[in-house]
Amino acid sequence: MSANLRKQPQGLASAAEVARLAGVSRSAVSRTFTDGASVSAKTREKVLAAAKELNYHVNHLARGISKAESRPVCLLASNMTKPYHGLLLDAITRELQAAGRMAMVINVTADPESAQAALEQALSYRASASVVMSGTPPEAMVSTCIDAGQRVILINRSGGHADADHIRIDYQAAMDDAVFMLKRAGCERLALAGSAKGTPSLMERERLFLEAAAKQGYAPRTFKAPNSNYDDGAQAARALLAGRDRPDGVFCLTDLMACGLIDSARLDFGLKVPTDLNVIGFDNIPQAAWAGYGLTTFAQPYEEIARTVVRIVADETPAQVHSLPTAAQWRQSVLFGPAD
Repeated sequence: MSANLRKQPQGLASAAEVARLAGVSRSAVSRTFTDGASVSAKTREKVLAAAKELNYHVNHLARGISKAESRPVCLLASNMTKPYHGLLLDAITRELQAAGRMAMVINVTADPESAQAALEQALSYRASASVVMSGTPPEAMVSTCIDAGQRVILINRSGGHADADHIRIDYQAAMDDAVFMLKRAGCERLALAGSAKGTPSLMERERLFLEAAAKQGYAPRTFKAPNSNYDDGAQAARALLAGRDRPDGVFCLTDLMACGLIDSARLDFGLKVPTDLNVIGFDNIPQAAWAGYGLTTFAQPYEEIARTVVRIVADETPAQVHSLPTAAQWRQSVLFGPAD
């Protein structure tokens, strides 16, 4: 047999097998892998050597089934191929792993039956908490988690579920700033590139932007695309920029929409950004910094959201609302900058 052939995997050994190889009791193996337990240095050395040889790993799920800090955290996520959702998922899983917690991700954009089945499986593993990321997971799934006695964390979802922790972005301040930025740039006609998708965060941004614009004497034109992707932004551009009274300032609900709108404004209408058209987005995805866009936007506090999730998971205080700020990220799609 060739020496280059891969070694067959030996699988995971049991604690009893480790005890036999090390020549110690089963309880000695248990104490070796229990923080703070009493075990002699010689016994520990023998157990660790046997564990390494046999590829033994502690079954924390079985051992810690009654300990919340040992149980996994369930993440209900959707649209994970989108930059915003991918960045948020990355931040949360990194922070959970750094805190010694395991994350179980359920893709709720799958068909409802498979998503519900996956959630019930996660509950059978006694997940200590469920984090409902932005989007529109079925309300039944949220209720299932709460009814199971889990700590439930809702990100950017307004209203309802008093028994859940809420992490919300201060959209009010951001939308006030967006209107001020466009006004200071000299914009006379504003528009909103909106979405009919109906997620809580998109709806709140839309409502608060229109309210802030009205306070400044604007009556923005609004177009609602089916979704909030690149193509939807291009569709919004073709609807909003046609005709004589085209807007000179547009707020897009997402950066992806803003990128699509900017490309359409240039290619379909021959407009220059920001000379002819000022554009603001939201999320601060990597594409916003690309040279072709230089998009002025508002940065989602991905890392702070993730740190807040970890603090809540480890906390035993009653559910509450956690409000996080977002800051403008100035680039080149709006005339004037913060220092002008």
